[in-house]
Amino acid sequence: MLPSLFISHGSPMLALEPGESGPALARLAEQLPRPKAIVIVSAHWESNELLVSANPRPRTWHDFGGFPPDLYKVQYPAPGEPQLAAQVAELLNATHLPARLDTGRPSDHGVWVPLSLMYPEADIPVVQVSLPSQQGPTLQTQVGRALASLREQDVLVIGSGSITHNLRDLDWNAGPETVEPWAKAFRDWIVAKLASNDEAALHDYRRQAPNAVRSHPSDEHLLPLYFARGAGGTFSVAHAGFTMGTLGMDIYRFD
Repeated sequence: MLPSLFISHGSPMLALEPGESGPALARLAEQLPRPKAIVIVSAHWESNELLVSANPRPRTWHDFGGFPPDLYKVQYPAPGEPQLAAQVAELLNATHLPARLDTGRPSDHGVWVPLSLMYPEADIPVVQVSLPSQQGPTLQTQVGRALASLREQDVLVIGSGSITHNLRDLDWNAGPETVEPWAKAFRDWIVAKLASNDEAALHDYRRQAPNAVRSHPSDEHLLPLYFARGAGGTFSVAHAGFTMGTLGMDIYRFD
């Protein structure tokens, strides 16, 4: 059975400058059985309700500005899978999590940047589930649990966000060895609570975790972690690191 994954997708430039995360993602993909499809929650599809992408041919959406021209040339033409999307919506609705299909959703960079490093052939169908970010961690845990059975059907379940995400405090000149203590303290607290399976503390992270608001001025980039945890089992760290001093690039498995 496939694990579920939490991937810190970093800057969109990761697609062109993969640093240490790119090889880590490629190794992870090589270690896993090849999935027949991928179901992913990205921090970049915030919504008021649960939506499931049923677009058979989602375009590659460059949902950002100010980056080099070469980045806008990157395409990731992985197909959608409307039949799987309908199954996802059915599983959610069956657990009293109302969801509906969206037939026009493109693939945002929280989807195609990490997947381009894991499965560069773009030949595995991808279904995206939206992120009702105002409803917090508990909902994402519930969504993950509702979709956990997909792992038994060779579907890879992924939450794509960032373990820390304060863009105002980035140091664009910092090397991978430079880590701000406040960002490391937050990451280490999350890892400890994941390892001890302390769901109550994790759901209350904004009050309990050190430097929580500084690490996540808004929490949409951490919420995909709860989706991945809800869908999976035993926690382990597949990759750990920071870039630009404060941007966590951790990758977690839930087997």
